[in-house]
Amino acid sequence: MDAPYLQRRYLVSFESRRLPHIFTDVLVIGGGAAGLRAAIQASQYGQVILLTKGDVGESNTYHAQGGLAAVMDSADSIEAHIADTLSAANGLGNEDVIRHVISAAPQHIRQLQDWGGKFDTCDGSLSLGREGGHGANRIVHAQGDATGRTISDVLVGKARSVDDLKIFDHCFAIDLVTDPLEGGADARCIGAITYHERFGWQMIGAAVTILAAGGVGMLWRETSNPHHATADAIAMTFRAGVDIADAEMMQFHPTTLYVAGASRYLISEVVRGEGGKLVDRDGRAFMDDYHEMAELAPRDVVSRAILDRMTATNATHVFLDVRHFVKGAFAARFPQIDGKCKSFGIDPEKGLIPVHPAAHYMIGGAKVDIDGRTSMSGLLACGEASCTGLHGANRLASNSLTEALVFGESCGEIAGRELATAEEHSFPRRLEWKNPASERTELDLVDIRNSLRSLMWRNVGIVRRGERLAETKEIICFWGRYALDKEFYDPAGWEIQNMLTSAYIITEMALRRVETRGVHYREDFPKTEPVWARHQVARRTEHQLVVE
Repeated sequence: MDAPYLQRRYLVSFESRRLPHIFTDVLVIGGGAAGLRAAIQASQYGQVILLTKGDVGESNTYHAQGGLAAVMDSADSIEAHIADTLSAANGLGNEDVIRHVISAAPQHIRQLQDWGGKFDTCDGSLSLGREGGHGANRIVHAQGDATGRTISDVLVGKARSVDDLKIFDHCFAIDLVTDPLEGGADARCIGAITYHERFGWQMIGAAVTILAAGGVGMLWRETSNPHHATADAIAMTFRAGVDIADAEMMQFHPTTLYVAGASRYLISEVVRGEGGKLVDRDGRAFMDDYHEMAELAPRDVVSRAILDRMTATNATHVFLDVRHFVKGAFAARFPQIDGKCKSFGIDPEKGLIPVHPAAHYMIGGAKVDIDGRTSMSGLLACGEASCTGLHGANRLASNSLTEALVFGESCGEIAGRELATAEEHSFPRRLEWKNPASERTELDLVDIRNSLRSLMWRNVGIVRRGERLAETKEIICFWGRYALDKEFYDPAGWEIQNMLTSAYIITEMALRRVETRGVHYREDFPKTEPVWARHQVARRTEHQLVVE
């Protein structure tokens, strides 16, 4: 049944002698905070190509409203931030990584300021907010609810100013190329095969490749992610035989703007951090019934509470109430959210904001060490493409942008240092790969995409159950037999193949973890079991799925 996802090493056939070749010292795939920071750092040591699927900066980072979690106040402490992060991680957090990231966070914020980043201040000091799971005010914001946009703009500006850093935007990374071509534990990553919408097919050879294209939200019908977030990184690394950890750990954000027929729009957790109340259709505040921290409970708790109230009241959504804010305060503090609400005829000062949970952040990804090294030589990973151990089973709010900067810099630094000892970075010989022709009929790709997203939301969403996970895997494998056996010649087809592959891995890992832990909630196994206080690691090897 699993065959389609285990047999296909490359999505396309290729002959290297027939394709244009580009060579660089370091190839960075992904233009969010992690990729940009990695590229900037690596450019101090050699030539870098930064490859992005759309416009550079069009990423999950750009759309992030929350902020950067860091200890910037003498009333707070590194130890307190570590303790909050470990608590949220539900037994799967790596304390060494957590200490490393949290200790480094303040210097990265100061560096962004040195590069022109303007963060919100009050009386000359940084204005620090609070979000779910944090025991202190330690969230740094920019323009109220546009922190991600500010970080992205600063990093893009810095990247464009570097001579040895070239940005290839609108360029799709189809697959990581390895030597030997089959990939696996003993292979080395030597670059990628790509498709540029203007220049066509290319093979980009690199001494070191950094993967930072990790968004997966488009796998679910309800998501806060932009349309580019189609799980490409998980699928690419899986096909190459790289270790993938904690793929079942997908975080759902409790509050996105719910307007029927419109894309979901994130309503930052900071709104609740500053006093916003969740109420059901009857106007009743309900979070006190579910957790002692009420609206500031961890995201998995709040998301499940909202679903429970929706079921209990037979409603499609709940509401966020900010009508008690001082007049003008909401619009001043959250100008982007206020503007979006008003574009749909919702005035937060006078009416309730309809909200609904949505897929938000992938905790799992390519398993990396504290420097960002994956299980494959020549390949590093950072940001949402990686699993560092920082978040464990549940990401603490605003720790991810901090992680992206810290690990982005680490990956860039490691890549740069490795250039001194790397072999001549060119493809070592003539490379050819041929996929067999498909003998099966074609299915409608748009239909598969829409059906997959609905299926994942229903069965591999906030609440999961064994028989539904097994059914989902069966359906995904059926679709895979008709989609993974074919070659496509445009990003729309490759995205579907990547989405199906990643959905297969996520569902398989969720089915195997027979407990509830953090964001992974099994209603048929509602207890957290000590025996499962471990990471699941999956890899593709010799047409087999190996899970440890």
